[in-house]
Amino acid sequence: MWQLEPNNMKLLCITTCLLLFNTLLFGQGEKEFFKAIRSLEGKTFYGKAIYMPDTTKANDFWGKVLSFKVSRSNRSELKLPFNVGENQTRTWVLTKTKGGIRLKHDHRHTDGSPDSITNYGRDSDQKISTALAQYLPADEFTSNLIPAAKTNRWIMEFSPDKKNFITYLNETMSSGSKQNLI
Repeated sequence: MWQLEPNNMKLLCITTCLLLFNTLLFGQGEKEFFKAIRSLEGKTFYGKAIYMPDTTKANDFWGKVLSFKVSRSNRSELKLPFNVGENQTRTWVLTKTKGGIRLKHDHRHTDGSPDSITNYGRDSDQKISTALAQYLPADEFTSNLIPAAKTNRWIMEFSPDKKNFITYLNETMSSGSKQNLI
């Protein structure tokens, strides 16, 4: 059995308290973020794509009305059907995990069958994610399915007043980085 001297005991208590405080302060971001999105269940949101000038002609989102609706599958999963104009074949699936939030892109054909490029996504990076923003770097499955997307990072973010919701894709390419806002 070992004993701590009074000064070492104080240091140990302070360190333990700081670690617990850090966990409570920074380790709850994904829970608050998920709760904020879940509170929007049943609501539909509309937006538009904003791109860097060199990408406007190459992307099927440009000039179309974008919308998503928040619907719940179960306690730990939310489905957000994401429409691009009349195209209703995409769904964002957000799942609470032990390590944060997982985002998957469920792409379907108009007959409901899975697209060959589907279920790609990522888990949130809890080192930089917060209650207002989740940072989701491409995972290994995404990298294998879409090699050009291996360095992509999706960011889902609420404005500080939670009246606006922004998603953007940060695509890092050999020529640099571009961001697509949705």
